[in-house]
Amino acid sequence: MPAAPFAHYRCPPRHFDEAFEADGRPRAAWQALVAALNAGGGKALSRQADALRRMVELDGVTYNVYADPQGADRPWSLDPIPLVISADDWQTISLGIAQRAQLFDRILADLYGPQELISEGLLPPALAFGHPGYLWPCQGITPVGGRWLHLYAADLARSEDGRWWVVHDRTQGPSGVGYAMQNRRLVARGQLDLFRSAHVAHLADFLRSLRDAISQIAPVAAGETPRIVLLTPGPWNETYFEHSLLARHLGFALVEGQDLTVRQDRVYMKTLQGLQPVHAILRRLDDDYCDPAELRADSALGVPGLLAAVRAGNVLVANGLGSGVLETTGIHGFLPGICERLLGETMRLPSVATWWCGEAPALAHVLEHLDELVIKPAFPGMSPEPVFGHRLDSAGRAALAERLRATPHAFLAQEWVRLSQAPSLQADGRVAPRSVGLRVFALATPDGYRVMPGGLARVAPEAGDDVVTMQRGGASKDIWVLSNAPVAREPLASAPITPPELLRAEAVIPSRIAENLFWLGRYAERCEAQVRLLRAAINRLSDGDADALSGLPSLAAVARAQGLLSEPDDEGTAPDLPPDDAWLDAILDTQAVGSLHANARRLQRAGSQIRERLSADNWHALNRLPQVLEHAAPGIAGAAEALDHAMLLCVSFAGFAMDDMVRDAGWRFLLLGRRIERLASLGGLISHYLQGDARQHADGLEWLLEATNSIVTYRSRYQRQPEMLPVLDLIVFDRDNPHALGFQLDVLARYLSRLGRDFGVRFENDPAPLLETLRRFDPTRYHNLALLGEAAPGSPQLDALAAFAARAQRAAWGLSDELSLRFFSHAEQALRSAEAA
Repeated sequence: MPAAPFAHYRCPPRHFDEAFEADGRPRAAWQALVAALNAGGGKALSRQADALRRMVELDGVTYNVYADPQGADRPWSLDPIPLVISADDWQTISLGIAQRAQLFDRILADLYGPQELISEGLLPPALAFGHPGYLWPCQGITPVGGRWLHLYAADLARSEDGRWWVVHDRTQGPSGVGYAMQNRRLVARGQLDLFRSAHVAHLADFLRSLRDAISQIAPVAAGETPRIVLLTPGPWNETYFEHSLLARHLGFALVEGQDLTVRQDRVYMKTLQGLQPVHAILRRLDDDYCDPAELRADSALGVPGLLAAVRAGNVLVANGLGSGVLETTGIHGFLPGICERLLGETMRLPSVATWWCGEAPALAHVLEHLDELVIKPAFPGMSPEPVFGHRLDSAGRAALAERLRATPHAFLAQEWVRLSQAPSLQADGRVAPRSVGLRVFALATPDGYRVMPGGLARVAPEAGDDVVTMQRGGASKDIWVLSNAPVAREPLASAPITPPELLRAEAVIPSRIAENLFWLGRYAERCEAQVRLLRAAINRLSDGDADALSGLPSLAAVARAQGLLSEPDDEGTAPDLPPDDAWLDAILDTQAVGSLHANARRLQRAGSQIRERLSADNWHALNRLPQVLEHAAPGIAGAAEALDHAMLLCVSFAGFAMDDMVRDAGWRFLLLGRRIERLASLGGLISHYLQGDARQHADGLEWLLEATNSIVTYRSRYQRQPEMLPVLDLIVFDRDNPHALGFQLDVLARYLSRLGRDFGVRFENDPAPLLETLRRFDPTRYHNLALLGEAAPGSPQLDALAAFAARAQRAAWGLSDELSLRFFSHAEQALRSAEAA
């Protein structure tokens, strides 16, 4: 009998137990893991689970479920107990999956070519031509390299007798490779000593094989370097995290349909440097969405003309367009005969017994054994959920039989497999058996199909569940495939990079990437500025000192101007000093459009769209910021603590951006975003301060220095209470202070000068004239500005400076719009082309 944490573990009858024999002893492959978990005890396992959850949150690992309350931020669910598979078991799986991938590739070549399987009666025409995934425009296409299926996945289940069966095939753009890699990284870290001693097969070489296989067959012209992109539907797709992770690890550009265009049957990527050729596309977009010109006309995700480029042999698309036609289990019953015909072999890894109801004998068998089978839709995208016949009463079975007779071709039936059970850690800390299924992956290489030594295990959330899916709240497991000998990583041989292939800081940057980097910079700076302003207010509320509180009305006025606080109502009854709750809402309320928390989420969203360009440390800082605000303790004290933590994260991200990122064009747009946002923020802050009554209060200059992050510099220089002239000199004129107006104008002028040279453009909102105006304001050259220390409200000097600050803010907004038109939307170029036409 296994000891704790398995003390109460009992596998239900008539199910295969992955971990334990019938007498309760651990299976040979599981002995080391069970012993290690027992030695650590239940508390250690719970600590590992908590650590995994924290790492998942920090890494931003998500699986977006449509209509889920957690929306696009639903964290990936990972069980700390891996699924262990013996070397012998894996040998059976690996050989069967490799054969199956080869078979499916041959079937696709036949269906879009000579169609001999149909003419010979080995495959019913309705299963192919009635499938919505059969793309008639792809008929007659020979893909680059002659390969249709580059990446294949199969969902496996183990029956009561311990045999493995294929339940479903994934042939369009199989998901899960990236999640499997992430699971391995996280789970192996928690069980590092055991992982190293258990001879677990490595996964990293599989990704290198994928990259090399696509590079080798990409149709590259003489003198060109293969440019490969990963095509994603976008950040709202349920597996977008994986798209980003794969692009980062493979070194592919992550693109959306809008990033690509087709000219003369060739695919190009829209970049800041112009159109750049694309030679291969690893797609995660469904077949019919890929080309609105020839396939689905209402698709806003695809690339018009892509199919023409494929037909011309000018681009490799993996997997081949039209490969989704095989994503029907209706074909399973015909595979044995097809395998004999195409490969001259018997099936090594059988499918679950399947009957397509479109054939009269199959329909008769299904109706006779309805209570023993699982009824499913024949084609993907059809609405009926799987129906387990044994769960229906007599009336339910009669109604189902009527539906089958009415539209038999739309249904299929499969034998009900009692899914095997694996140990899974539950929320209450218990280890309990749960239904488990495997997703296994195969990759096309020049030497045949290679199977990933592991994969993605999915676990049902509740006891007795017969369906295992992440969309229904299931968890995942890492798969440990054991080897009979120590595992050594053998780096795959690759062709050396030659001098013409060297890529430095001027590597091509897609326009969408540059736009997201630009807004990443703007939101990062906006969050940092809001944290400083709100912290100045919260510190004064916490202090309660009369002098400190005297500055709150002016702080509130600036906060209202920046959208952090609501404006006074029409009756003018809103107090000059907002209640504590108003300040807390400005920090924490996600429903308030201008709140810090709302902007932190925008920052996180901008970062998620360029995740492949951010280091892990970069991402952790971005991802942690909204979490800190979300979990802030109640009250002013909790808000103060959250703001202090938020400031550390903001400063960390700024440091990462300056020290971690290559100084390419994308980085310059990120810095442009930061400087433009800081110029707008400083301009608005200073103009509102000088135009309001803040300067009449002793605390006004104090909080102004705090909000502009200049209080330490001021005190180190002057060692006295803030005064108007030195404060304005520091935050307006001092071009050595990174939080001064002059500094922003100086840096922006230099950045834009280089951008203008690189891209041959001139900017209407060039900050150089503003910089010249500021020099004429220089207090060290104009004695009359020395009177600012005694200037009364309404003095011409202060009014002129306030007007200048407001002008700088407007110039920042105008420059932001101009950059968007020139480099991101390319609307200005389109307008010029239209005028020329």
